[in-house]
Amino acid sequence: MLGDMFSKLQEARQKIEESKKELNNTTVEVIIGENEDIKIVATGNKSIKSIEISDAFYEKTDKNELEEVVLTAVNKALDEAAAKGEIIMKEITKDVLPNFPGLV
Repeated sequence: MLGDMFSKLQEARQKIEESKKELNNTTVEVIIGENEDIKIVATGNKSIKSIEISDAFYEKTDKNELEEVVLTAVNKALDEAAAKGEIIMKEITKDVLPNFPGLV
């Protein structure tokens, strides 16, 4: 029984390592503004890959507004990346760790 549990944990560890790689290749894209003023791309591992600010938005806004909008967009992208990452992790580990709440 203990050996079986250890085997399951080893398998789970391997699956989690594989999922980290998959999460690095999984992205979410958040676009803010009517004219796609700001676009943020983040990975499923909650890492920002890119930030794009349209020239038109940059020219018509002041520093404080720009900072506020970028902060909002980054936080939204990270929230979406975390949610997507959680779904992927649950899917990958569901057969290995079906009854460990809060672990994934």
